Amino acid sequence: MTIAHSLEDPVPSLVSDEIQATETATAKMKASGVSVFYGPTRAVTKVDLEILKDRVTALIGPSGCGKSTLLRCFNRMNDAIPGCVVDGDITLDGESVYGEEIDVVQLRARVGMVFQKPNPFPKSIYDNVAYGPKIHGLARKGAELDEIVQASLTRAGLWKEVRDRLNEPGTTLSGGQQQRLCIARAIAVDPEVILMDEPCSALDPIATARVEELIYELRGRYAIAIVTHNMQQAARVSQRTAFFHLGELVEYGSTDDIFTNPEQERTRDYITGRYG
Repeated sequence: MTIAHSLEDPVPSLVSDEIQATETATAKMKASGVSVFYGPTRAVTKVDLEILKDRVTALIGPSGCGKSTLLRCFNRMNDAIPGCVVDGDITLDGESVYGEEIDVVQLRARVGMVFQKPNPFPKSIYDNVAYGPKIHGLARKGAELDEIVQASLTRAGLWKEVRDRLNEPGTTLSGGQQQRLCIARAIAVDPEVILMDEPCSALDPIATARVEELIYELRGRYAIAIVTHNMQQAARVSQRTAFFHLGELVEYGSTDDIFTNPEQERTRDYITGRYG
């Protein structure tokens, strides 16, 4: 449920105005004129958007406005959907992710994804995190894997909670712990970008707060893009916000500007709860 607030109210944010105003960042990924079709239906229309290095970019807007569809284009998750066609281009460090020479498996190692519902593998907690490094050849010896697993679980804020339970199934963890396990699994292959599609929508408020804290802690290490229906969450965790409506990117800018001084009337109406 979207919680409306006044444009005059202060925006709750984990990032100071000073940081947003003084720091600059380069684009890690860039969408240029991207349109997405499911058969004859256009879901996204000519979107230009940058995902900045070491920043969190929030994609907000009503249900069905194209946020998740666009997000899945960044690591080509839409390739598996019959009839899905992507027009335009998306680049990672200036290289097209849709180029013929691109290895999609390697792309998804560089651009990890965390889904709406926690989806740990039917394996132990240890093997959930070790799976990616094994298949990508990042570690072959037990000690190397142990180090990666511990480091990934530590970054995900989960190590202290599971260090004595590593051989237990990942599915025995609580929902919030499972989501942090999935984040640990994503970062175990040392990605450059992390995509998050409504990562807190299935979690309770306490688990949501833990994941939000984690996103904040990870932002200096990865470029992060998060789709969320929760505007207050977007205000708390992101430095850049993109507002979508009916498949169009209506407005994109600093999170403070989008929430306190939007340029477009549609953005203002959504932020103030007139629709959504």
